[in-house]
Amino acid sequence: MASGTRGRLIGCLFIAAGRGDGSTVELLFSLAWLAVVSWLIGRAVNQRGLLPRIAPTSPHRQEDAPHVTVIVPARDEAANIARCLNSMLSQDYPAGHLNILVVDDHSADQTAAIVRRIVTHDSRVSLMSSPPLPPRWTGKSHACWIGARAAAPESGWLCFVDADVWGAPNLISNAMHAALAQKLDLLSLAPRQELQSFAERLILPCGLILLSFIQNLRRVQGESTSDATATGQFMLIRRDSYEAVGGHAAVCRAICEDLEFARRLKQSNRSVLLMDGAPVISTRMYTGWRTLWPGFAKNLVETLGGPAATLTLAAVAVILAWAAIVVPLMDLAGAAQGLQGASAALIIALIGSAAALGLHIAATFYFRIPCWYGLLFPLGYTVGAMMAIDSVCRRLRGRVSWKGRIYS
Repeated sequence: MASGTRGRLIGCLFIAAGRGDGSTVELLFSLAWLAVVSWLIGRAVNQRGLLPRIAPTSPHRQEDAPHVTVIVPARDEAANIARCLNSMLSQDYPAGHLNILVVDDHSADQTAAIVRRIVTHDSRVSLMSSPPLPPRWTGKSHACWIGARAAAPESGWLCFVDADVWGAPNLISNAMHAALAQKLDLLSLAPRQELQSFAERLILPCGLILLSFIQNLRRVQGESTSDATATGQFMLIRRDSYEAVGGHAAVCRAICEDLEFARRLKQSNRSVLLMDGAPVISTRMYTGWRTLWPGFAKNLVETLGGPAATLTLAAVAVILAWAAIVVPLMDLAGAAQGLQGASAALIIALIGSAAALGLHIAATFYFRIPCWYGLLFPLGYTVGAMMAIDSVCRRLRGRVSWKGRIYS
């Protein structure tokens, strides 16, 4: 909806309110509600179409395959690391051109022991321990930087993969085909999210829907802008481009190091692209409230554009989510009082609320979770807003905690 149209709707609301015409106010609120929902859904659908999906390809021939070092930074990933490495070892990419390096970032669990057992059975995997974390570095950036410096000399490409990610056998082949075909310096793949706990199923669909409302993928994916988008869960990078911009050392203090690094590449006139990797890569980012809440609180301020933007978006999301219930109830009360036009307003409001509900139920099918979670979206946005407030408070205090570390 154009800004001028929205402005005229708001103006009409105030004029009608000033006249004291209750039925007119209800009708205009319902029309505005339907218009806003229609615009948001249209924007979300359009954004989804701007994220190209990676296409299946045949495996690389031995002589044509660039050498790739997969770098897996891992801190307390005993529950995930075996699945991640086994999926990397099952790749159809030529074995002689693929190495896997795990950087153990001072894990306090069995992460290193699990990797050592895998190393004894497959020489393509190696394990190194990260040195002590230098001042002003985040742990993940340091582990990635250490891994990049230790990568095989013949590696023309570096592939950073989170330990909670696993891939189909054609993951590396398809990603390399896409990167070479489009002459990319950085290809990032958005994984399919596996959601198992109540917390994940309540929050993550709402969070990703909100991102689809506020992101402008046409702009950030375009070559003419210095902005970029990426996810650190899978980043395939030309090694010479990585080193030319300073690698992870250049973003050593960033909490969202993936976004900062992608922007740095883009600002140096290198090509960056985020693609939908759902056919070939999956992840389970969190396992419940214990990991989900601090994970969101750590990243939300950077993801949403700063403290003011974060609080504003949180407030708007809660208001719109509960409007799906409140606006029809207001119209229902007016109809019960016999106000003229209230019945028509109720029908319009119900159409808008049904559309909002339909969007969130459609998301449950996409995420492969029970459809009744779509009914809980007002609660999801409310809890998400509480996380946003917590994220802002942590940032204003200058202390962000993650996996036993506190970053200033």
